[in-house]
Amino acid sequence: MHVVDHTKGQPSESETRNVLTESARIARGKITNLARLSAANHDAAIFPGGFGAAKNLSTFAVDGKDCKVHEDVERVLKEFHKAGKPIGLCCIAPVLAARVLRGVEVTVGHEQEEGGKWPYAGTAEAIKALGAKHCVKGVSEAHVDQKNKVVTTPAFMCETELHHIHDGIGAMVKKVLELCGK
Repeated sequence: MHVVDHTKGQPSESETRNVLTESARIARGKITNLARLSAANHDAAIFPGGFGAAKNLSTFAVDGKDCKVHEDVERVLKEFHKAGKPIGLCCIAPVLAARVLRGVEVTVGHEQEEGGKWPYAGTAEAIKALGAKHCVKGVSEAHVDQKNKVVTTPAFMCETELHHIHDGIGAMVKKVLELCGK
């Protein structure tokens, strides 16, 4: 959508980036275009979230509950779901599943801001408007939708210390691996 200068918290007008190139830089390893991802070749899919999920993997940042999901993201979610393979999503990424997988249970944390601790609490209402069930969870917890094999955790939807976010993401990954039988 656009490049953000995180030192200023504002879009950088003079800079452009390629999502695939940035992904390779951040991951420091071999990556593949999402268009090539197939449930047949993997045990699970995990979407790490971050504001990029709301801006580049969907239009949620602009359109809220009326968002569209990137066609490859939608395909991957549906393919893994149909194959009965686990899907993990954290931070804002659960809105992707809420949009694509009707009736799915997800969490983005709490439903009230609680004095600024949960600044994106309104996302829970958008999830409900998309036809999904929002389950209130703490930042260090993960919610498991056993029926749909979808595991979610709030991550950076909460203003807290990093170790609490780490614990929640770890819980999500652990539950995804358990659903894989690992």
